[in-house]
Amino acid sequence: MRLEDFNYDLPPDLIAQIPIVHRDASKLLVLDRRTRALEHRIFQDLPTYLKNGDLLVMNDTRVLPARLLGRRARTGGKVEVLLLREVSPGQWETLVKPGRRCLPGEELKFGQGQLRAEIINRTPEGGRVVAFDSQGSEFFNLLGKLGQMPLPPYIHAKLSDPERYQTVYARHPGSAAAPTAGLHFTPQLLAQIRSLGVETAFITLNVGLGTFRPVREENIKEHHMHEEYYAISSETAQSINKAKSEGRRVIAVGTTVVRTLEAAGSRGQVEFGESCTDLFIYPGFQFKIVDALITNFHLPKSSLLMLVAALAGYDNIMAAYKEAVAKRYRFFSFGDAMLII
Repeated sequence: MRLEDFNYDLPPDLIAQIPIVHRDASKLLVLDRRTRALEHRIFQDLPTYLKNGDLLVMNDTRVLPARLLGRRARTGGKVEVLLLREVSPGQWETLVKPGRRCLPGEELKFGQGQLRAEIINRTPEGGRVVAFDSQGSEFFNLLGKLGQMPLPPYIHAKLSDPERYQTVYARHPGSAAAPTAGLHFTPQLLAQIRSLGVETAFITLNVGLGTFRPVREENIKEHHMHEEYYAISSETAQSINKAKSEGRRVIAVGTTVVRTLEAAGSRGQVEFGESCTDLFIYPGFQFKIVDALITNFHLPKSSLLMLVAALAGYDNIMAAYKEAVAKRYRFFSFGDAMLII
């Protein structure tokens, strides 16, 4: 398929700039991929589509205050560093602006010099590996004081409460962006879902460079996804494999969960442990684990749009997006949600 096949017209005013007041009051577009039927609901209505025995799998990663504003030690020029993932103790893969001026050997300082770093080398994707002068708990304490929440570039409004860019079940710091499908859940809604006999389980995938990197290849099969770290506990793997063996639905909350489960379950059984995945899912992919998906609305020509098209069917998803635009759904990170069943 061609890149242009995944383009669609989106009025700029439909890009949500701030979160809705109540997390679970966002719109929910329900797509039945078999009948092609669309229903317009509210996220609070999600339990209507769940049943006893379903397994809801969520990503419990927590977004780091990964945006550091500092200066080049030599010239005093401003620099912005976005942390993506820790590649070794104290060394991070990053995106640096201005990238052309920040070459290996460049020293950077943040705050009043409480945190310093040196650019070690470039990455094949154009990022930088940066070595900080502290690591472990000392580094994360400084990051909490000096760092800012790394909102996506299409969000221009200031976020008054940084916790609104975290899920209510976020536990493990490590992401450069939120798993946004989970932003709609509240503790009360999760309690209601569990009261129906729906099981819940958690994986961790640290959202990294792949979220920011657009698909540029006209032949989408030539696109290469950046690796992202994930972890699956033995308990979660057992829950998923048991649900599959018993014919119960595994429902992924977000594309990060889909990629994790399909990468770890490529042989039909989810394997527990830690690994990295560069799995690229596009139409024609054969799903082995995921039966249904809760997701947000994604950017045109993005790998995430290709993933949901793979699950829902290309014609179904493009028709659903056209309907969402017509009904003025809110798009992207702070936008409305879709349930694909």
